[in-house]
Amino acid sequence: MSSPRTTRRPTAQRQDELTSAALELIATRGISALTTRALAAHVGITGGAIFRHFPTLDALLDAVVARVETLLAGTLPDEALPPRERLARFVEARSTAVGSQVGVLQLVSSEQFQLALPPAAVARLQKCVDQTRAYVVGALRAGQTDGSIRDDIDAKSLAVIVLGTTRLLAMKRGGADPRAVRKALVTLLEPPPPARPR
Repeated sequence: MSSPRTTRRPTAQRQDELTSAALELIATRGISALTTRALAAHVGITGGAIFRHFPTLDALLDAVVARVETLLAGTLPDEALPPRERLARFVEARSTAVGSQVGVLQLVSSEQFQLALPPAAVARLQKCVDQTRAYVVGALRAGQTDGSIRDDIDAKSLAVIVLGTTRLLAMKRGGADPRAVRKALVTLLEPPPPARPR
């Protein structure tokens, strides 16, 4: 049986492994700790072997950002769905996907990435963040228009609550039951009952 240091894997498989390992390092030690030496040690290969699969560290970071882009895009439900269903599916999909892929949350929510990533990668991640915010605000506004979501609070303010809840569920902190949190969010979005005449 060969050791991990001598096992040769196809480039696509090794690139996927290195991208996953990079996200793990980002999650556990921060993006500033992501070096070719640390990554090689984490995966069990030599530092030079990384460059057989990625010509530069920036190319590796580009692959990490591409994975994040694909992951996040896959959590935006069809805009033809009713707004409340769209938001419920978004919260479920995003919190599950981001929570199961270590490093993604840290990468998109930390200002550290702006210092460590190439400018084009920073712009791509910012675009993901902006698209997510626009998606959620759009769903909230659509729900406010059709009467399925409360309209006494601005959609942008409600979006902060939806996105914050999604992030909390992805982090799985606080010990709260995810179903209870989702139910509370749905209740919060309910239109208020009509005022009773006095």
